[in-house]
Amino acid sequence: MTGAPPPVVVVGAGASGLMAAYWASGRGRPVLLIEGTAEGGRKILISGGGRCNILPSVPSPERFVTDASPNTLKNMLRSWPLPEQRAFFERELGLPLVLEEETGKLFPDCQSARKVRDTLVEAVRGRGAQVRFGCRVSGLSPGGEVWHVTLDDGSALEASALVIATGGRSVPATGSDGWGLEALARLGHRVVPTYPALTPLVADPAPHAHLAGVSLEVRLEAPGPRGKIESHGGFLFTHRGYSGPAVLDVSHTAVRSRLAGGPRQPILACWTEMDPAGWERLLLAHRGAVQALLAKHLPSRLAETLCREAGLAEGASAAQLRREQRRQLVELLTRYPLPWTGDEGYAKAEVTGGGVDLGEVDRRTLESRLHRRLFLCGEILDAFGPIGGHNFQWAWATGRSAGLGATAAAAAS
Repeated sequence: MTGAPPPVVVVGAGASGLMAAYWASGRGRPVLLIEGTAEGGRKILISGGGRCNILPSVPSPERFVTDASPNTLKNMLRSWPLPEQRAFFERELGLPLVLEEETGKLFPDCQSARKVRDTLVEAVRGRGAQVRFGCRVSGLSPGGEVWHVTLDDGSALEASALVIATGGRSVPATGSDGWGLEALARLGHRVVPTYPALTPLVADPAPHAHLAGVSLEVRLEAPGPRGKIESHGGFLFTHRGYSGPAVLDVSHTAVRSRLAGGPRQPILACWTEMDPAGWERLLLAHRGAVQALLAKHLPSRLAETLCREAGLAEGASAAQLRREQRRQLVELLTRYPLPWTGDEGYAKAEVTGGGVDLGEVDRRTLESRLHRRLFLCGEILDAFGPIGGHNFQWAWATGRSAGLGATAAAAAS
């Protein structure tokens, strides 16, 4: 072969694509990063309320969701351990991270998602990669030792290796329109049906619309495909239903049960840290009004609602409670069934559930098992984690593996 070799082409400049381009470049092969939007990294920009929750402080691979082998997923995450990821951002990119104690999240000291995105883009360019924004891919086809990439303007280019990092379907306004998933399905990959994940839930009619704006820390429980799923954290009543970290982390169980056409999966709320025995003792020892007692541990509007749903008269005292009334109230306090009918969909979902089956990529390099020199990373794969930086952890780890794998494959030609 004469002349310059075809570049390693990375399609998608989100979190995983930027990381793939960074690790692919600076290794003796040209790298081209293509992005359909005008600036890239839009999900980085909106993450963490504009502050960018770069990483969790503690890894939780057991809380990730996939239809594939959990061990495969864990191995992919462990390819770049959390301490090494943190060191990369702090030492190589010059972005010191600070711990938000109450949530366990790691944010950049600058508290700016834009600074994170811009630093990543400049780091990619600094390693010698070419970045083309506003450039959409319309077609992919293998061609022996190269991949043929067709662009929307009708032009075409060759790639010595190809990394697909186009994301899923969540928050489509950021550029995640599902194109990559459809392209990979056309190439023969098995795509686990996608669904909105980490999304608010709705109830129609909304029985708790009068509690909109009320927030508290709760524990939620829902049945999952591999056993009971629990989440702890903030809970917010909205005009349409429920949101907050605790809700988002179990929302996929509701979404999947609805899409499957089966019975709605029950989601049970424990409104405080107190267990049933604790509430039983507290109610038996109290001589004042039940609502006043509950209001010491719960937002007053929620305390009033729970008393009403338990059938208690206004001002009812704990001493007057019959055993059955007390039992019913304790049940509402510790195993409250949240009424829900649907979800806010991809528009509000933080990630996409489903995606390309993890069994169809090499867990070390993330090369497709169906096509040589094709690498996949990030949200396009069938895996997602809880909120709190875990999905960035997945994006950084899989992006790095795919970038290193792609440049190694290109160099072998």
